[in-house]
Amino acid sequence: MRCVSLFVALSVSLCLSAPAQAQGQAQVHKSAFEDHYADVNGVRLHYASVGQGPLVLFLHGYPSFWYQWKDQMAEMGRDHLAVGLDMRGYNLSSRPEGLEPYTMPHLIEDVRQFVEKINGAGKKFILVGHDWGANVAWVFAMYHPEMLEKLIIVNGAHPFISERELRENPAQRLASNYFFVFNKYLAPGEQPVDENDTKESATRRAHSGFVDAEVKSGRYTEEDRQAWIDAWSQPGSTTAGLSYYRANNRNPPFNDRHPASTIPKSWSAAEITKGAKATTITLPTLVIWGLKDTAILSGHLSGLEKLVPNVKVKLYPDDDHWVMLEKARPVAQDIRSYIDNTQGFPKESVFRGSN
Repeated sequence: MRCVSLFVALSVSLCLSAPAQAQGQAQVHKSAFEDHYADVNGVRLHYASVGQGPLVLFLHGYPSFWYQWKDQMAEMGRDHLAVGLDMRGYNLSSRPEGLEPYTMPHLIEDVRQFVEKINGAGKKFILVGHDWGANVAWVFAMYHPEMLEKLIIVNGAHPFISERELRENPAQRLASNYFFVFNKYLAPGEQPVDENDTKESATRRAHSGFVDAEVKSGRYTEEDRQAWIDAWSQPGSTTAGLSYYRANNRNPPFNDRHPASTIPKSWSAAEITKGAKATTITLPTLVIWGLKDTAILSGHLSGLEKLVPNVKVKLYPDDDHWVMLEKARPVAQDIRSYIDNTQGFPKESVFRGSN
């Protein structure tokens, strides 16, 4: 792997000290990061990196890519090797065909082999995950706790709590109706996902939803928007992202529109974690949560300490599923503070203030 050049190091420094934008948030540009590829587990994985030192690995979710972590990576890159991985199927990484390549064992093994390749065998690292990246991070911590120093989760469902919520919480079943659509279990009137990855469709997506909200807020530039358009234009990337849901039966057993008799399989934590060394995660864990998340409801925080006894929780009451974009610098500082001083981080805390 190439060393970070003086130009890149200076770029990060300048970006971090740049004048604040409308919400007091510095812009970090793609030029601050280096691109690499790693051939592991039968696929070629693209990743971006910045800095040198102990490894902090960032895993994205759907429908995303490494770029969602750019601000947090820039912060940790000051004294760590901060790496944002394009998970298999996404952006510039390989896209295997079919569903089986997207089952959880392959996703876990991607991370294991990738880390050993860039970090060396026997060296611990810090794992940060969001959404599907968090699903993988939770299970990775059960399979390979010996490889981790700390675990950080941002709005990501713990597999066992998620199964409980999908089975027992009507509000979560309703919020998760999109799972059925993703998995092609369509109720009357529901339309399938458009899986055409054209430049035109990617541009439409980037001019609505969370990317457009970031541009309108001033936290993103048009260059940032273009980065998402480029990633979403990669042929087959939408289908590959949806394959994570389809291959792992990521859906409730039923809801008001989808009777149980029409759903052949649903999310099973036991199946997802089969072969794990332990399902209780004892290593230091931080959970950062935007409470306005309408997809993964805050019921996922209830009972978490029973399965993750060394957990600490930071709540963002005014932010949603994309809190790492909406409060990029505060979330970066949370990650920094927790990594630098786990013992000094409050057991439970709430974000108060602005960017």
